[in-house]
Amino acid sequence: MSEAQERQTRSHLMRKFKEHGFHPRTHLGQNFLIDINIVEYVVRSAELTRDDVVLEIGAGTGGMTTFMAREAGHVISVEVDRDMHSLATHAIAPYDNVTLLLTDALKNKNHFSPLVLDEIEKQLAVSPNRRLKLIANLPYSIATPVVSNLVATELPWIRMVVTIQYELGLRMQARERQSHYGALSVWLQSQCDVEMIKQLGPTVFWPRPKVDSAIMLITPNAEKREKIKDRAFFHSFARRLFGYRRKFIRSVLVGMFRKELTKPQVDEVLAEMEIEHNVRAEQLKTPTIVEMATRFQDKIAAVAALDEQ
Repeated sequence: MSEAQERQTRSHLMRKFKEHGFHPRTHLGQNFLIDINIVEYVVRSAELTRDDVVLEIGAGTGGMTTFMAREAGHVISVEVDRDMHSLATHAIAPYDNVTLLLTDALKNKNHFSPLVLDEIEKQLAVSPNRRLKLIANLPYSIATPVVSNLVATELPWIRMVVTIQYELGLRMQARERQSHYGALSVWLQSQCDVEMIKQLGPTVFWPRPKVDSAIMLITPNAEKREKIKDRAFFHSFARRLFGYRRKFIRSVLVGMFRKELTKPQVDEVLAEMEIEHNVRAEQLKTPTIVEMATRFQDKIAAVAALDEQ
């Protein structure tokens, strides 16, 4: 068994932590994959080549980082915990194609850290053939903003394989009329193909989490994305629309655009789309919400133009 593989076992991790005098910090989402088969499955699902720049958020002890470094062009691994960063630094020492950053991956819930973005741009610039992949056992607390923010960027990402909380995975792939369907579902599915490729029980992690996990495969879909007129407007529109998911759609839209549109103007858009007033957001398909956002953006612009005349 190689050193990288040994690092993934529960007994080795416990011994390592005891030697260094610290413990996993569960509040940081430190649940380490200890099943070598799962680690290899994640890396295999990433379909890595030497043209790939991998972004790994949550380096942990560096176990999966080393697996990816053997196949990728470059791995950018981000770790916020100093103790984990120390262990990962030792693990990646034999590899010259790994950058290990000691920082929070997120500047805030809506943006990546400038340090992370700068390193991504630097590594992508090495060759015009390079492309970005997010491959990570994501800490549960930041999984949503990490995935959502990457979709929001203009970075040339082509694949995500991420281990996240199972319930979050259900939200990501949920369809209309399902209980988990919401703004995140719409945001991702409006631009990506989303698939849960494996469900994981707590026993494949140490320490064991209290919930199941899932491995998600997310790939960009250019055809879907082209139908969104303004992604920033659409992102805000979807989040606001599902902010009152139990309210009827007309009531929500009137409240959303009370400063820009009158009630009759809201009704005009709904009539054009043949949407009843007593429909709720959770009943609408993602393409319908994309179209609705565009129509309301156009309506607001048209009304503003008339007001200026």
